Amino acid sequence: MSGTAPRKVRTLFISDVHLGSKIAKADYLIDFLRVHEAETIYLVGDIVDGWRLRRSWHWPQSHNDVVQKLLRKARKGAKVIYIAGNHDEFLRDFQGRHFGGIEVADQMIHVAADGRRYLVIHGDQFDAIVHNVRWLAYLGDKAYDLAIVVNRVVGRVRRTLDLPYWSFSSWAKVTVKRAVNFISAFQAIVAEQASNAGVDGVICGHIHHAAMEEIGDVRYINTGDWVESCTAVVENFDGSMEILRWTESAARPGNMPEPFVPVVIEGKAVAA
Repeated sequence: MSGTAPRKVRTLFISDVHLGSKIAKADYLIDFLRVHEAETIYLVGDIVDGWRLRRSWHWPQSHNDVVQKLLRKARKGAKVIYIAGNHDEFLRDFQGRHFGGIEVADQMIHVAADGRRYLVIHGDQFDAIVHNVRWLAYLGDKAYDLAIVVNRVVGRVRRTLDLPYWSFSSWAKVTVKRAVNFISAFQAIVAEQASNAGVDGVICGHIHHAAMEEIGDVRYINTGDWVESCTAVVENFDGSMEILRWTESAARPGNMPEPFVPVVIEGKAVAA
């Protein structure tokens, strides 16, 4: 696929990469960025995982390569905006600053090609657990790490049996009733806040659950993550939005994927 021209899109939205953690699928993101060019790139929070870096330092070359890739895109003319999240909340002290051509912000209003106005925000601002019970948020972070470990074991077994990729942690998150209720409540709160702000839609991350749906009079879009599902949102030049999933096989050396084929996420035809 190295000889294939990159796909050009108007805007690219990426969140929850968690660079600095062992669960970050940086190689997959590098492949994705290599074959996508955008006029504007929004990094919608938790790109760097400051929580885990404070516990133990982990920064392999692939994580540095992601940063360099983004800086290179900024140098070549792409507008890159870094929206701070809860895991990289230290950046909220630098709102309005530019680093290597990358602008830091807490939230932005994005005007799509079709005129729709979207609030772009990480979403942790609406998560009561993160803000009111900090120790519980950290405990949940540890539990999430454990789920990812289980996910890796399951993945290896399924590859050995030549079965398709399946995420245990994603399954657990959307199967457990309380998790489902949390996701629904989060989406409703974010949509309500976007409606109060007078915008047409909201684009966020934080809960690692890619989705695109209408909630009342607001279009709710979640970018997903790059530790489990490897999803991103793109805006085409006509203002239409898509969720793209970069599958497990996409990052295997010598096995770059063929052009995207349809997959369904939240009832929407997307690309995988």
